[in-house]
Amino acid sequence: MTAFIEAASPHVMNTYGRVPIALERGQGCRVWDVNGKEYLDALGGIAVNTLGHNHPRLVPALQQQLTKLIHTSNYYHVPGQETLAKLLVERSAMTNVFFCNTGLEANEAAIKIARKFGVDQGIARP
Repeated sequence: MTAFIEAASPHVMNTYGRVPIALERGQGCRVWDVNGKEYLDALGGIAVNTLGHNHPRLVPALQQQLTKLIHTSNYYHVPGQETLAKLLVERSAMTNVFFCNTGLEANEAAIKIARKFGVDQGIARP
């Protein structure tokens, strides 16, 4: 395993202190290294993906979607996005949904929505 890690290191920017484990595959919340040793994946993609690995319902859904659209801008209407938004609205106390790509966009939108709410309430400098 050490040779694999050393061979991979020259091309990957060393921005984190890496654990000397080279992961190869996953199933649910478990992952296996290139030597077959099993681990519990307690990091969940570090706030990127907490859906686990190789889920039997998620993988076929993703494969089906990949044959249609991988990603589109919010400049376009996407029927699947509207379907998901409708389900989210039905299951929450909200009236609509904002989809974005990052936490930065989510925070920016929250600030803008809060400011708009303040202006709508007559607050001069919300």
